[in-house]
Amino acid sequence: MQRTFILNDLFVAENFRKKGVAEALLSRAKEFTISNNSKGLTLETAIDNPAQKLYERMGWKKDTAVFHYTWESLI
Repeated sequence: MQRTFILNDLFVAENFRKKGVAEALLSRAKEFTISNNSKGLTLETAIDNPAQKLYERMGWKKDTAVFHYTWESLI
């Protein structure tokens, strides 16, 4: 079974947005994944995150087959 990497957080400071930084980081993550003979990359984002356009333009596919569940402690 091939592993899949998870990109937990991708944050670009506001003054560096729209300058290709996120695209460069995502491209490097793809290169890393390929060089490690992995199946792919997974990330999650807020439903209103404008970066979704970038992800889709770069070939990422929206997964509509699963739900994410969260449980939070009340402590």
